[in-house]
Amino acid sequence: MSYLVLARKWRPRKFTEMVGQEHVLRALVNALDTGRVHHAFLFTGTRGVGKTTIARILAKSLNCETGVTSNPCGVCSACREIDEGRFVDLLEVDAASRTKVDDTRELLDNVQYAPARGRYKVYLIDEVHMLSTHSFNALLKTLEEPPPHVKFLLATTDPQKLPVTVLSRCLQFNLKRLSMSLITQRIAHILAAENIESEPEALRLIARSADGSMRDALSLLDQVIAFGGGRLRAEDTREILGTIDRTQVMSIAKAIAGREAKQLLAHVRELDEHVPDYRDALGELAQVLQRVALLQAIPDLPLDEAEDAESLRFLAQALTPEDTQLCYQTAIIGRRDLDLAPEPRAGFEMVLLRMLAFRPVESIAATPSPQAARASTTTAHAAPVATQSARPVQATQDVAPRQQPREIANDWPKIVKELNLQGPVSQLAAHCGAFVHQGDRVRVELDAAGEPFLRPALEEKLRHALSQYFGTQIRLEIAIAHGTIDTPARRQHADSEEKLQAARVAIENDPNVRAMRDVFGATVQPDSIRPVE
Repeated sequence: MSYLVLARKWRPRKFTEMVGQEHVLRALVNALDTGRVHHAFLFTGTRGVGKTTIARILAKSLNCETGVTSNPCGVCSACREIDEGRFVDLLEVDAASRTKVDDTRELLDNVQYAPARGRYKVYLIDEVHMLSTHSFNALLKTLEEPPPHVKFLLATTDPQKLPVTVLSRCLQFNLKRLSMSLITQRIAHILAAENIESEPEALRLIARSADGSMRDALSLLDQVIAFGGGRLRAEDTREILGTIDRTQVMSIAKAIAGREAKQLLAHVRELDEHVPDYRDALGELAQVLQRVALLQAIPDLPLDEAEDAESLRFLAQALTPEDTQLCYQTAIIGRRDLDLAPEPRAGFEMVLLRMLAFRPVESIAATPSPQAARASTTTAHAAPVATQSARPVQATQDVAPRQQPREIANDWPKIVKELNLQGPVSQLAAHCGAFVHQGDRVRVELDAAGEPFLRPALEEKLRHALSQYFGTQIRLEIAIAHGTIDTPARRQHADSEEKLQAARVAIENDPNVRAMRDVFGATVQPDSIRPVE
């Protein structure tokens, strides 16, 4: 007795049996019920999301012996023959194997003839983007004005390769990738109907590996059932798919949350015994961190029964939101760069150790530890919002000053010039004014034009430069100025304008320029005048 694979056995035969794609089904059902059926449809989307299935159900709806309907009977000869793939008026063509123009002309030779059995002659062209340019040209006229008894149903995974002349002649429906929850529910329904034992974790693994494709999910399901001897177990599923045990990933995440490097590397050694794909391991870790971030944002977030809710909630409490975001970003970047590592395991370990080495400043202040103290020199700064009141800027660790303490006049432009700053920090200093220096405290006001430069990293660089300049550790306070203040940037702009005006006057009074005007009617372009430095 021949075995029919699950993907074929459980292929939907009515629109009501379809999973997902409601936006497409609603349009087709309404078109069939109201009699406004277009002559050409184009179904696009990735593999296994239902393009050909919807096209066959549509062909059945058009040719059902009960009449054109959105709910074909499924028992008449036309419906049964379409289901069995032997209906004479449904011409299914694989464009990938019939790309030549002669094939297309041969296909269209019988378009003008009435259908032999059904109400409509339906042309279902799969992977239509594989047709050659000449084949498309041969198809265009018929596709635009076919006989009333002909319908064209086109399917493709790559609509970008279709000529716009074809796209403009079709009603286009883009089928979406199916969500994990939809695939999981469908698999669970099929397993219950087939009386097959299963574990929730195995369903989740298959649904995730299917990557939005129901057909891929059912093919994987067949494979795992065969491997497990008629049962669906998580351990068998992981072995077949080559996926990582989620409990091992959770252990690694908990070691990161506890900042236990020794324990973290011990978990990596255990993981290495199963010869894992370390890119997938980082992907699993990133998924865990993403769920943790959602829990931190929405504490009462409902979790899947297949998820380890207890561990996720523990991590949501153990990690700060800043730590979670930084670790997630580190995992994503590490996954991308893993191929550059000299050895996969070494690269994986370095990514995990990077999660321990770098922490946001707020996290260090909230949960001080010996590890945090050692890592403080390479902390990542979270950008605060600038306020109207002055606030001190202090580093987590200061560099010893190179000069002896000294007093200097309150001449901020002179100090900025002597600091010899480079890059964005020089712009921050140039837009400051109203300088006050008292002991180890320096207070400046920031002009409104300089607010884009008010960032923690730049403030720390400026504070460090002032500490070096005054020969003592400086506490820097920066306040947003109310109104206009005198700053080095404004002075420089005023000097530049003054020099530009002087250059324009010099050009206007130049006798040679006057002579050129009088003799040749020449004009001076004001924007072309530049003062000589």
